[in-house]
Amino acid sequence: MSVTENLSQTAGGGDLVAEIDVLGQRLAQVRERIGRVIFGQREVIEQALITLLAGGHALLIGVPGLAKTRLVETLGTVLGLEDKRIQCTPDLMPADILGSEVLEESDSGRRSFRFIPGPVFCQLLMADEINRASPRTQSALLQAMQEGRVSVAGQYHPLPRPFHVLATQNPLEQEGTYPLPEAQLDRFLLQIDVGYPDLAAERHMLLATTGTVEEQAAPVLSGTELLAAQRLVRRVPVGESVVEAILRLVRAGRPEETDIPEAKQHVAWGPGPRASQALMLACRARALLDGRLAPSIDDVVALAPPVLRHRMALNFAARADGFAIGQLIERLVAPLG
Repeated sequence: MSVTENLSQTAGGGDLVAEIDVLGQRLAQVRERIGRVIFGQREVIEQALITLLAGGHALLIGVPGLAKTRLVETLGTVLGLEDKRIQCTPDLMPADILGSEVLEESDSGRRSFRFIPGPVFCQLLMADEINRASPRTQSALLQAMQEGRVSVAGQYHPLPRPFHVLATQNPLEQEGTYPLPEAQLDRFLLQIDVGYPDLAAERHMLLATTGTVEEQAAPVLSGTELLAAQRLVRRVPVGESVVEAILRLVRAGRPEETDIPEAKQHVAWGPGPRASQALMLACRARALLDGRLAPSIDDVVALAPPVLRHRMALNFAARADGFAIGQLIERLVAPLG
């Protein structure tokens, strides 16, 4: 069944088209507002917005000074989200992120515990240099990302909605760090590689940020509207050809199932079913971001690297030969055209 037929047969199909059109226009304003503050990172901005529209979390990999922190602050302002930032260090404890209970005594002498929320109780959390936090602290953040709630002293406390984590990591300095476990990496919808801006963008940035007046972000959406957009993403129809392309791509990355020699030879472990789910949601969100009624195979090809690069690992022989994960993903994507 084609996407058009699927839409026409869906109850409220006309309403869905109108909602996609209206939201597409609002998201164009969001991108324009962010672009006034963040220069030369169009793909990074797009992938960050895709992550938030899909209701997920993102891992931003890049050297210092590439506006990762500023991007998160700008996203919080433009999308109307309460944002907070934590600087991860080896001595950061779970209670420093989640919060803790304190013993209080009333005027009558009665004692009771009161929960003081930590910085995780926000809508957009930036975890700066997440791999510098200890495994114990990383696992506490993992629970918040996975369940949307935290457990302190045996009591569950729900987190605000929407709740998103944008974590950063420096690819250069690895001394004194704790590599994220595969289970936590898999919780990030996308791994976004942040590169240097091009010459024109860097020139524009120099002129715009070193004068007496600097452009400030302004709100376009609210948290409630973002939640509505996330629900709309899940209603975007997906054609059978796109579903098949996603399944073919993800399963080709598993050495036990693949027919691609490079994957069979070089992959230690491949992407699981969560990669398929992430790719489906991300493709829907990308189509919505562009104001399109349905995703295409081009969306699958474009989003394969950020979805798969942190969900696969090369074996020792591949790393010794200088074979990179990016080369493997290019090989997996090639049959899709």
